[in-house]
Amino acid sequence: MFEVSKRVRAWLGTEWPVMPRIGAFRLLGALLLAAGLYGPAPTAEARPAPGTRSTPGTLLDYQPLPNAPDGATAYRVLYRSTGLRGEPIAVSGAIIVPAGPVPPGGRPIVAWAHPTTGVVDKCAPSLARVLYRSIQGLNEMLARGYIVAATDYPGLGTPGVHPYLVGISEGRAVLDSVRAAQQLAGPGGATNAFAVWGHSQGGHAALFTGILARSYAPNLILVGVAAAAPATELATLMMADLDTSGGKNLTAMTLWSWSQVYGAPMTKVVTPEALPVIKELANDCIETIFDVLERRGPSKALDRSFLSVDDLADREPWRSLLARNTPGTLPPRIPIFLAQGAADTLVLPRVTQDYRARLCRAGSHVEFDLVPGVGHLSIAKDAAPAALDWIGDRFAGEPAPSNCGAQ
Repeated sequence: MFEVSKRVRAWLGTEWPVMPRIGAFRLLGALLLAAGLYGPAPTAEARPAPGTRSTPGTLLDYQPLPNAPDGATAYRVLYRSTGLRGEPIAVSGAIIVPAGPVPPGGRPIVAWAHPTTGVVDKCAPSLARVLYRSIQGLNEMLARGYIVAATDYPGLGTPGVHPYLVGISEGRAVLDSVRAAQQLAGPGGATNAFAVWGHSQGGHAALFTGILARSYAPNLILVGVAAAAPATELATLMMADLDTSGGKNLTAMTLWSWSQVYGAPMTKVVTPEALPVIKELANDCIETIFDVLERRGPSKALDRSFLSVDDLADREPWRSLLARNTPGTLPPRIPIFLAQGAADTLVLPRVTQDYRARLCRAGSHVEFDLVPGVGHLSIAKDAAPAALDWIGDRFAGEPAPSNCGAQ
């Protein structure tokens, strides 16, 4: 296991070994640079001065990533964020910079918030062979001149348990990825304006980004939140989905993660027979549709009776944790784009429609797109063109549309 250098730990303000693989990745990047297989790395200005105590969003380290599309330059990054107890942590991710000259005023940033990939460190999207394909709308974002910041979230790509569907953790990681992208771009390379675009768990993260933006990152300007099939009312989604393989996976990963992160006693709500299966699912990743299919085997071992309670929301601390991590309404000044597949059996359309109604009642401008015949796995791909047109209008300062009055 590789340990982070003392320089990086000093920036982080802690002696934790924050990223086991970074030494190997840095060495690989240096060798490939020497071989001429990558373009030049960013200037030293992107890194903080040695011995400087870092602040949230500080870029701690980066390495070039190969095969970025459309002539773009991609980096795997390590940046500082804030843990659940307010402690400094390191989060990994990827930042992709489009080709071509920087426009006057800098490039806008889109933060991509990824859907569920797993709950252990090996499941980081920035480590996956399908990284670029997993960022829905990536080519279009690069063609529009946007920098794309794609966080892994805490605990994916770095040691420790991933706080799965923990809103404050996701939202901070997204916001700090934008700050890290600004540093990577260098002075004048990026604007303070950004949008966030996410799917499923990433939709949950995108909504919490909107909730946290002003208090956590007041220097950034969030122009809009776009979410495809976001996880919203967690208690409803988890109990309604237990008859599906995807729903069992979602609930199992949440129970396992929260038992580690919050110390919530999983044995109080899960039968003893189900515990080994939950642990098996928690240690597998989801990168492609083939991974989804492979998980059907262990998922079949979890019938509805794997819970020893009728409803998780009936038992503390699960009731309070579900409420805490269910996104509320956003400040009305932040426009929202919601996409939902009408054939989605994991994030149920009625749940997203109920959340949309809550936003509308709170005064938000919501553009809601219900896509007929589309299920959960493909909604972000199908909705990406409309979402990116909507984001482009937000960057252009166009008035935010709303179809809140429509049924």
